[in-house]
Formats: sequence, structure tokens, C-alpha cells
Amino acid sequence: MKSIDIVIIGAGASGLMLGALLKDRDFLIVEKNPQIGSKILVSGGGRCNITNEKVTPKNYLGNQKFIRDIIKRFDQHKLLSWLNQRGLTPQLKKENQYFCKNSSKELLEVLRKEIDKKNIQLNTEVMSVKNIDGIFAIDTNRGKILAKNLVVASGGLSFAKLGASDIGYKIAKDFGHNISTLNPALVGFTLQPEQFFFKELSGISVDVKITIEKKEIKGSLLFAHKGISGPAILNSSLYWGKGKITIDFIPNIKLQSLKSSKKHISNLLNIPNRLAKAFLKELQIEDKPANRLTSNEYQKLTLLKNYSFAPAGTFGYTKAEVTKGGIDTDEIDNSNMMSKKQKNLYFLGELLDVTGELGGYNFQWAFSTAFVCAKAI
Repeated sequence: MKSIDIVIIGAGASGLMLGALLKDRDFLIVEKNPQIGSKILVSGGGRCNITNEKVTPKNYLGNQKFIRDIIKRFDQHKLLSWLNQRGLTPQLKKENQYFCKNSSKELLEVLRKEIDKKNIQLNTEVMSVKNIDGIFAIDTNRGKILAKNLVVASGGLSFAKLGASDIGYKIAKDFGHNISTLNPALVGFTLQPEQFFFKELSGISVDVKITIEKKEIKGSLLFAHKGISGPAILNSSLYWGKGKITIDFIPNIKLQSLKSSKKHISNLLNIPNRLAKAFLKELQIEDKPANRLTSNEYQKLTLLKNYSFAPAGTFGYTKAEVTKGGIDTDEIDNSNMMSKKQKNLYFLGELLDVTGELGGYNFQWAFSTAFVCAKAI
């Protein structure tokens, strides 16, 4: 059986980018799904948030030096230039996020054009991997594949309906790697019984400031049937383990300035009226002119500035954008993405213990790790 020079497990963002950068090499991408780029197609509401105008290590949870060294070699400017040269000019939306102009298919088509069809093998599920005398023996549902170099780019556990699996973590463990605790991230929170009144507010969105330990996150919060979601909550889930979060539901309001007003409280808080009245009911405060608030009622009202509670949990992997945790980055050489435990074994993207915030950071990470690997391999 012939040994292929490079086998890439996974036809997601990092695997496809690596293939695009290795188009003159002897390589094969093996993909479990019947199509490539399933997660790319559904991301960003079908328009794919490719990257961000401002990308720094601080936008990621993980070893900051490890992240910095990789991002600087293929940052958002280099990625956008690479895409522009191939006819794709992402559009700047939501202040600093780059999306495909019309559809995620535009990005997928750019990557697909760079890769010959013979270099992609679909409907191929990897079962296990062994290294025998310097050659990787990859057992799949379609037989054995031999490779001199193996790149694992199979992604995390999110979006099981799109074929997500834990094979990347299994391979890492089999070769002696440590895996930090895996959790759903960029995902909504479920609620304790004390916050069940939030569910009655489903559909309402409000700008908030959330504090988790020393981390502050600003953005919109969306009340949902299952709990709370929206960009601010999704980013908060990245930094939340267990314990309390604190939400300022009126970040642009100074309550002290309202004390003398003759307007009703619900009209002064600059939040949707239904939300204001729900909070007043929960706090047992009559909706009346602010200047008639008792000192006790005013004290209760300050809870809107620092509403603290512990989420019951998250919506789980079925709703999570990404997987938090992964392969210990101390065990990966960030100059080439190679394992420090097994020569010619590489890991990319979401499999590593690096997770970006909402806003294109995780796709940027996938593309940056692929670039670093391509230059070295």
C-alpha cells in the first residue's frame, strides 16, 4: 500500500485552508461528512464571519504567547489579502466583523478551487491512528490509509448534527497528549428557578455589561425560551466555569440622576417597557414617579446595575458555536503546529486549548494555524 505524504483529517476551515496552501504537494483530506465545510456553510447565519478588523491574543482564551506567535504570522490583514487575490472581498459589518458578501458558499468556493478533487475523500470516518516505524496507519470505515505526515483538523464537539466528533481528542490522547476539560462555549445560559421570570421575556433584546470575575463584556443580551443568549452572553460563556455572573441591565443610566424625576420609573430606564415592568414586579417596586421612591425601593432598584446570579448551566453542544478546552498547547510547537510528543503529527484549530470570542476570531485561528503548519510541513 502506497504511503501518502500528508493526510489531513477534516475538511473544515483549518483542513481546507491547509489543503489550499499545499496544492502542489502529495496530500489527501479525509472527511467524515458527504460534503466539505459543513460548519462554514451554516456559520454567521449562512454568511460566515471570516475574521475581525481587530485581532489580538486578548480576544482568545488560552496561552497568550502561543496565540500571539501564531496570529502574527498570518493575521487578519494577510488573510484578507489572500482572499482578495482569489476574488473574495469580505464585507465589514457590525462595526468590525468581516462576512462573506452574500453567502458562506463564497468562502467555501475559494477554498475548493485551490484543491484538486482527487485530494479529497468524503464519507471517510477515521476510527483510530497508530504510528508504525515512522508511518501513520489510519484505520477508517473505508480501509487503511498510510501517511508520512498526519494533520488532525477535525474540529471540536459542537454541532453534532453536522458530523462533529471527538476523534481529534482521541488521537491526541493515544499519542500521550493532555486534554484540558472540554465544555460548550459561545453558547446561551440556562437559568435557576429564581430567574425563571426571564423566560416570560423571550424575544426581548437589551444592551448590557456583564462581569465575570475581572472580565467585563459589553453587548446585547437576548431573552430566550430556554434562558438567556445573545452576543454578550455567548462571549460570557467563554469565561464562565461555575459560579456567579453580574449583569448591569442599564449600563448607560446613572440611577442617582433619576431620583428627582417626576416620570414613571419604567419610562426612565431606557430599556424595553415590558422588561422594565417585569423587573419592577420582581423587585416588588410600584411603577411610579422616580421622585416618590422610598430609600428602600431605590436600594432595590440598584440591583438592575448589579444583578448577580449563577446560571444553572448552558444550552450545551447542540447550540454551542465552539468547544472550549482541548490539547495542552505546551505540548505543541507553535512554529509548525507539530506535536512535541510525536514527530510529523500536527494539530490545528479548535482542537487546541485556544478559544476565541464571538466575531470571527475562531475562523481566524483556524486559518492562522493552517498557515503556520503549511509553511513548516
